[in-house]
Amino acid sequence: MELTGNPLADIAAPVEELSESFNSVPVFDFGFFSITQYTFWLIIILAIVLAVVLLAAKRVKLVPNGRFAGMVEYGYDAVRRNMGEGAIGHGFEKHMPFLATMFFFILIANIIGLIPGTKTPTGSLSITWALAIVSFVYFNFWGIKAKGGLGYIKAIAPSGLPGPMVPIIWFFELISLILRALTLAVRLYGNMFAGHMILGIFAILTQVFILDAIQFGAYAMALPAVAWFLFLVIMYALECLVAFLQAYVFTILSAVYVGLATSNH
Repeated sequence: MELTGNPLADIAAPVEELSESFNSVPVFDFGFFSITQYTFWLIIILAIVLAVVLLAAKRVKLVPNGRFAGMVEYGYDAVRRNMGEGAIGHGFEKHMPFLATMFFFILIANIIGLIPGTKTPTGSLSITWALAIVSFVYFNFWGIKAKGGLGYIKAIAPSGLPGPMVPIIWFFELISLILRALTLAVRLYGNMFAGHMILGIFAILTQVFILDAIQFGAYAMALPAVAWFLFLVIMYALECLVAFLQAYVFTILSAVYVGLATSNH
């Protein structure tokens, strides 16, 4: 890193490199197809989720024995009560495999992404789009299964509307239905991408101010570095909370959409 003695000017190049580091880059090229860093970590996280499920399943008891089994049981119970039963209501049990898978996959992906040197799949818009489309297809499938194809299409517009208003409201409700996939994808991606950018920028600020202070002997420059480091620690703690909240928001919104699609109202 070439320093000029002006820390605010020196951060421009590292920040640009940081931004470019989020671009999808092939890490394994097999000729006919390649695996990007996001796909690589997606495979790793899928393996972790599978391992967690299999290990927890072996230790399932009426009274959980051990911290690991208790933690997984607690997480599943939270999804069951708050997202399944709370958002869907009657018949929520059959949706629990989908909701629990979504929650634990996104949560583990978000947490893994906070480890330096890793990449969270949820920091890629293509992967959050894939998750959103899976959710979109899922709740529409169950809506059609519950009401029939024509009944589900008719139910897009609320019942009890005056005749002339039905086509207009139906059209706007259809747009709203389609936009659910967009909002699911962009919300998750935007929060994770922005959070990792902020962490990276605070880390760069800390490094540049310290290096400038050492190289040019202006030790007063090290004082702002202390502030940047404290901000980095605070933001890191906040990102840990965001990692959980985004998994929760994505899953509970999916549950709400399932409830709306299958409800008779």
